[in-house]
Amino acid sequence: QTGRIEPNYPKVCGHQGNVLDIKWNPFIENIIASCSEDTTVRIWEIPEGGLKRNMTEAVLELYGHSRRVGLVEWHPTTNNILFSAGYDYKVLIWNLDIGEPVKMIDCHTDVILCMSFNTDGSLLATTCKDKKLRVVEPRSGRVLQEASCKNHRVNRVVFLGSTKRLLTTGVSRWNTRQIALWDQEDLSMPLIEEEIDGLSGLLFPFYDADTHMLYLAGKGDGNIRYYEIGSEKPYLSYLMEFRSPAPQKGLGVMPKHGLDVSACEVFRFYKLITLKGLIEPISMIVPRRDIYPMTPGTEPALTPDEWLSGMNRDPILMSLKEGYK
Repeated sequence: QTGRIEPNYPKVCGHQGNVLDIKWNPFIENIIASCSEDTTVRIWEIPEGGLKRNMTEAVLELYGHSRRVGLVEWHPTTNNILFSAGYDYKVLIWNLDIGEPVKMIDCHTDVILCMSFNTDGSLLATTCKDKKLRVVEPRSGRVLQEASCKNHRVNRVVFLGSTKRLLTTGVSRWNTRQIALWDQEDLSMPLIEEEIDGLSGLLFPFYDADTHMLYLAGKGDGNIRYYEIGSEKPYLSYLMEFRSPAPQKGLGVMPKHGLDVSACEVFRFYKLITLKGLIEPISMIVPRRDIYPMTPGTEPALTPDEWLSGMNRDPILMSLKEGYK
């Protein structure tokens, strides 16, 4: 459904402060987690067929942070485990089966900027305003690796699937935008650093493990660059750039099982263009049928208790082949 939305279209409006992050549950399609300046994390259940009236009642209201909460992230393989990062410099792990925080990661000395999981959710990577990149064992809170990024002020981090590599976006000492590739088991030096350009907006990284593609989108510009990630040097191969005159403020991504496989769609962005009050879908199309390997599906691999007890399990995969028409 496209076109203009009515001015009085219903909204989710239960928070008492600005909403700073939202994430859809990867296993239950109508559940959203949100976090806010009001220090809470809330879980919302969107009714079948969408909202008919404003929603103010959350399924769960989660209190545990002492300051505003900037980030939420669902665990990639476990049902009902949610991570939240607050301006109290803490990451809380919530078990939504009981509606309580069950762990706290307390190793950061400043605001956490970004969180990313590896494929099975056994490792959490974070970037922080204290200029450090960390790889943390989330259940114990133990910092396994730490990088002090002197030449590369890190902003965003993404695990590159199960390649044991991380990619960060940030700013060089000359204030140019750059990316760096890291070995998760040795953060003493980046494997490579690459200058991107002299613009000032944040670079948002998105990684598609199925096609080994990295997408880089700049906040405030309209371009999305894409690269192929390889296991051998030079690791990063620049492919192309999607160009648009309309600047993006942020981007969302359609889950894999929602893509139009019959149109050979491999990735879909939802681009927020604030000046026009517009959300624009951008589809990445590759005219080949052999690019749909089994991909993480909508079934969780673990229960909260299993994961909290120390179990790790790879995602349960699904095929997208049914989408061929």
